[in-house]
Amino acid sequence: MNAQPVLPTKPEKRIEIVDIWRGFAILGILVVNMELFSHAIQTVSYGIETTNPIDQIARWLIAFFGEGKFYSTFALLFGLGFAIQQQRIEARGGRFFPLYLRRLAILLAFGLIHAYLLWAGDILILYSVLGLILLLFFRNRRPRTLLIWFFILLAVPLLLNGALWGATSFGRQTPEGAQMVAQILQEQETGLRAAAAAADEVYASGTFLEITRQRVADMNYLYSVYPFMGFNVLAMFVLGLYAGKRRLHALLPDQPDRLRRILTWGLALGITGNLLYVIFGEWSSRIIPSGFLMISITAQTIGAPALAVAYMAGLALLAPRFPSLSRLAPVGRMALTNYLLQSVICVTLFYGTGFGLYGTLGPAAGLLLTLGIFLLQIPFSSWWLNRYRFGPMEWLWRTLTYRQRQPMQRPSLAS
Repeated sequence: MNAQPVLPTKPEKRIEIVDIWRGFAILGILVVNMELFSHAIQTVSYGIETTNPIDQIARWLIAFFGEGKFYSTFALLFGLGFAIQQQRIEARGGRFFPLYLRRLAILLAFGLIHAYLLWAGDILILYSVLGLILLLFFRNRRPRTLLIWFFILLAVPLLLNGALWGATSFGRQTPEGAQMVAQILQEQETGLRAAAAAADEVYASGTFLEITRQRVADMNYLYSVYPFMGFNVLAMFVLGLYAGKRRLHALLPDQPDRLRRILTWGLALGITGNLLYVIFGEWSSRIIPSGFLMISITAQTIGAPALAVAYMAGLALLAPRFPSLSRLAPVGRMALTNYLLQSVICVTLFYGTGFGLYGTLGPAAGLLLTLGIFLLQIPFSSWWLNRYRFGPMEWLWRTLTYRQRQPMQRPSLAS
């Protein structure tokens, strides 16, 4: 039996709830990223101080409802999409491995261009590298094995942070050691603050070339953070692959009782975990290992995925009752385009090469700006997809992946 041609999924065969989840995640990603657009990455690492109570409340809300939840959602959906594509391609007799390898290579190219020429907060590079690990080591694992690996991968960052805390505590056992540890930590914070001040000046008033040099420095800093963040992302990839192999995306929307149980447990773990994350995060420094920081990190490691899953279960329950939620689906269908578009808009607004708002907006104003941008992306996505099959970046990604020019216009508009 000859293999059928391997072609991308037709728009009419997409699963709407998955696109709604993606659209919601696009909103959440911008909520969290907004502070990174208007402040240096190093500043965000050690925490931005504010005396404005409204801004402080906004920051707590972003930390509680946003931080770690939406990249977790997107990562889970990445793994889910991986499983769906693997099933469809292999069902047609196609070769999934080389096709997906090419897809990841193109995503990596997009990420490199995005990170070094537009904005250093890019997540696509990390996704493409971890996607290769998913492809090489997890694609043919059984669902039960994937679930075990999910918990193992979540535990690794806790062990790494625990080891740092343990080494720091051990070093403080003697007066001389305590003095040395204090000096090292002080030098680290001083270095971060100096790097942040230099970055602030460049992004606020530098030329494009100066900003590009700064982006290179910021990416080098981010690469040092990847080992801690990467295991959480890979864990959610694996959880999404597990869900895809179990076909939960297709089965759960028709099982409201099961969705309610998932929602209940997700909220219970998510609210508890994120409350502890915010409280103990306020009592600790993100760059100084301590017991309070370990509690905060552990609570987020549990609470962030739990709340992300609760969001998804809640949307699946609400979508049939509130058809207006389907307006998120076009945003999700154009997730890559909208993610990159957010960078274009925010870099233009904040950097000195644009409107120069860098460093002028606090978290509360950032939330309002986020909402304004997203409310524009909803009608833009609908308008575009009423005329074209794919978002522009999705079209390019598919065309390069399948090495065949994809039809862009919808059939009714092509003639």
